[in-house]
Amino acid sequence: MSAPLARRALAEAVGSAALVAMVVGSGIQATELTQDAGVRLLANSLATVFGLGGLIAVFGPVSGAHFNPVVTLAAWLTGRRAPDGPTLRDVAAYLPAQTAGAIGGAVLANAMFARPLVQWSGHDRSAGHLWLGELVATAGLVLLIFGLARTGRAHFAPLAVASYIGAAYWFTSSTSFANPAVTVARAFTDTFAGIAPASVGPFIAAQAAGALVGLALVATVFARPAPTPATPTPAPAEPEATTPAEPVGPAANEPERTAPAEPEPAAPAGL
Repeated sequence: MSAPLARRALAEAVGSAALVAMVVGSGIQATELTQDAGVRLLANSLATVFGLGGLIAVFGPVSGAHFNPVVTLAAWLTGRRAPDGPTLRDVAAYLPAQTAGAIGGAVLANAMFARPLVQWSGHDRSAGHLWLGELVATAGLVLLIFGLARTGRAHFAPLAVASYIGAAYWFTSSTSFANPAVTVARAFTDTFAGIAPASVGPFIAAQAAGALVGLALVATVFARPAPTPATPTPAPAEPEATTPAEPVGPAANEPERTAPAEPEPAAPAGL
């Protein structure tokens, strides 16, 4: 990525804001349209899948489309020795941008549905099985993203990451927050997608543990192959020059006879 750091940080902020606006806004809309909890979750997950895939496709070429402090920190840990890996300066710019953007997205969603701009959530999510769900969701996300990168399939990220998050909505007990910035932002809305402020800390701790598990799986499953030393190709041997045999006998003392030179044809006129 060759874009200036300020532009990349802005892309992270805008992408994070849009992502949270989609999550919170679709949750509010679903709540107003139906009382069926399953339909609400379906609407919420579909909006997130389609929206996240589009955001990754748009902002990926600019900032990498992390939108997630866990992904940014994991990218720094795995790429800090690479010449093109993220630096601590990148991390220091990305994390605040992601968090501020995510909070802005929650406030925007509240405003779009005529809710108080900031309304602390009362949705308590403090339970061990929910924390385990977050650990699993985050580990799978990290495994997917960096597994794609190590196998040269990063171009599948928009589809693969969005599909995984959509699935994790349903197979994890926590509905797969898997993102500290999004978790903080969802405390700012007392709606379907909200999380009580007291539940935020344990969720983020579970996400951090899941990220470490995911990185360990990446290192184990997708171990980097040892570089193969290049074998030099031998240059083709040049044929040895041979000395023509000297004439033997009387011919050796005779002068060399040359054929009489033919007259050159005259050039055509006009050229």
